[in-house]
Amino acid sequence: MRKALRWLLALTVFMATLSTAAGAATAAEPEPTDIKDRLLSIPGMSLIQEKPYPGYRYFVLNYTQPVDHRHPGRGTFQQRITVLHRDTSRPTVFYTSGYNVSTTPSRREPTQIVDGNQVSLEYRFFTPSRPAPADWSTLDIWQAASDQHRVYEALKPLYSANWLATGGSKGGMTATYYERFYPRDMDGVVAYVAPDDVVDKEDSAYDRFFERVGTKECRDRLNAVQREALVRRGPLEEKYAAYAAENGYTFSTIGSLDRAYEAVVLDYVWGFWQYSLLKDCATVPADAATATDEEIWNSVDTISGFSAYTDQGLETYTPYYYQAGTQLGAPTIHFPHIERKLIRYGYQPPRNFVPRSIPMRFQPDAMRDVDTWVRHHATHMLFVYGQNDPWGSERFRPGAGARDAYVFTAPGANHGANVAGLIPAEKSLATARILKWAGASPATVAAAKPLAGYDAKLDARDTEREPALRP
Repeated sequence: MRKALRWLLALTVFMATLSTAAGAATAAEPEPTDIKDRLLSIPGMSLIQEKPYPGYRYFVLNYTQPVDHRHPGRGTFQQRITVLHRDTSRPTVFYTSGYNVSTTPSRREPTQIVDGNQVSLEYRFFTPSRPAPADWSTLDIWQAASDQHRVYEALKPLYSANWLATGGSKGGMTATYYERFYPRDMDGVVAYVAPDDVVDKEDSAYDRFFERVGTKECRDRLNAVQREALVRRGPLEEKYAAYAAENGYTFSTIGSLDRAYEAVVLDYVWGFWQYSLLKDCATVPADAATATDEEIWNSVDTISGFSAYTDQGLETYTPYYYQAGTQLGAPTIHFPHIERKLIRYGYQPPRNFVPRSIPMRFQPDAMRDVDTWVRHHATHMLFVYGQNDPWGSERFRPGAGARDAYVFTAPGANHGANVAGLIPAEKSLATARILKWAGASPATVAAAKPLAGYDAKLDARDTEREPALRP
């Protein structure tokens, strides 16, 4: 019996020794050093593709996210992200457009300024980053901010230097909401042309904008073309019907071709100032009354886009219109240069641009909460607007409680306003703050110059154009 016990004890010691040795061997295995392997070692991260670009590694990835961050057990979905990898020792810029993510290598202005890495995130519910089945009640600004927070937490161990959040238009709004809900994640925020619609039904700031933007000559040209497009509604709607039939366009969501036509025409003046410059007034018909139907059609189509309010044009942007009608708000403006009898619907609410099968209920406190937070708590935040961009009529304004926060306006700029377009003193200050927040040395901050040279392909400065009335 004693012999058997001694044998059993020896066997136990032997097995324990084997287990310890195996554990030591496992612990001794080196961690991956290639950035792709390190990214793919993150739980929930998978590779879609890698694309080459000189001086960088560029990855298109999927990341597993909870459908509902409040209830993680209720399912997951795959959210697309891209990583423009420079070096793990460099700062990282976290970018979102608030819409789909581009899978073409690109570099946003703060990324060029700090010569850093860039992580870009597709906004939830923009396909293919949409849960199935789609529970639209989980599409809100807190859930989207929580998506960003989880991506940041997953990547921070790899990119341990400072992080900045950025985005333009709806992306600038997204960066601001992220900072409001997770203020400890980022070291700074650079938000471009971000609207702040605090009270959805109070839009007089937009009317005041259109009374004085640009020059009277330009305003008169635009107003005349817009009015003439409504005067000629009959023949131009016939052209619209033929255009829709030729391209297979339908109008079930908005309700009719007539509603879609008026929506496109009423976007015309807004769309011009959002995406064009004062010098572009030369492209607008000088005498609308004597212009041909073709000239009126072409001008409206070029600026507003007659496909925008078709079912096919709206489908991609259903998530935006849903958010506009539930939390973000949407502008309504008046048209004093157009007789009331010519306008049948006016600016239509977001509800008209979302399929009726998707329920919507507006939450008036959502934007008030963010605006109050920015006024009292904004820290290391920079807002850039364009002088001639209508979306800047209602903007974020850090108040007395904010610290190291700024609002700058680029003269003559549209919805593509950026730091490079600011007056010299403000450009230097903005560049210095971005470098400071990114952790640059005092000498580098004092120089206030972008650390990376301009790349014509990577640093394209084109306005993020979203057809129709969308930020």
